[in-house]
Amino acid sequence: MEPKKYAHIDIRVPAHRNSLLEKALALINEDVEIKTLWRINNINAIDRLGMTDHGAVHFQIVANIALRLARILEKNDVVMSVARDYELSNDYSELVILLASLFHDLGMSVSREGHEEYSLFLANSILHRILDFLPVEERTIVISETLHAIIAHRSGGTPYTVEAGIVRVADALDMSEGRSRIPYQAGKMDIHSVSAAAIDKVEIQEGTDKPIQINIWMNNNAGIFQVDELLRRKLIGSGIEKYVKVSAYLVEGEEKKLFKEFQTQ
Repeated sequence: MEPKKYAHIDIRVPAHRNSLLEKALALINEDVEIKTLWRINNINAIDRLGMTDHGAVHFQIVANIALRLARILEKNDVVMSVARDYELSNDYSELVILLASLFHDLGMSVSREGHEEYSLFLANSILHRILDFLPVEERTIVISETLHAIIAHRSGGTPYTVEAGIVRVADALDMSEGRSRIPYQAGKMDIHSVSAAAIDKVEIQEGTDKPIQINIWMNNNAGIFQVDELLRRKLIGSGIEKYVKVSAYLVEGEEKKLFKEFQTQ
């Protein structure tokens, strides 16, 4: 057994001169408890349940997607909830988004069923420790907003904030081919693994019709399950769906064609 097996895995995101992100991320990357929980997540998810990665790789992807979504919305004058309701800067909103992205699946270390609820009590104690550098009032706000974003990412969850909606959608956008490779190669042939294997790439761009344009590149039309049943379900009701347009393309050889497109009014 290697107790510090994850010690060399650091999360990296573009801080964009956000000193709160830089400070929190430095503390997280030095924290053995957090990295050990991420390792336990994957023992349960991959080794015991034959699922996809629910550890550091997943959190790295979700955090970067979420911050990308947030910064496009900020650029298009969408007011973040922490800024609107507490008159804090967008640096605090991005801190909430980062923390929820990294801690939303901590409960997988306890159980797959109900993992969102288990994530709350695990994250709560960690957040109080990691955010000790903030004044009490600001720390309390950030923790509460982060915990809300964590619980709102579950199936049927209802985000009350822009930040929670962003994390919910970012979680669903971690669906490219590599995300299904482990269960697929292990012989788990279900619609989730087969459809995820059909997704080659996900692009997130600033759009023209909507602030956010999401392009999904599929090598097989089975990938539409990911788009319709997983992404769309997380997007609708997220609170940010009105800012997003999704286009799914089927690529066959040198040719590509628009397979499906949707947006909300």
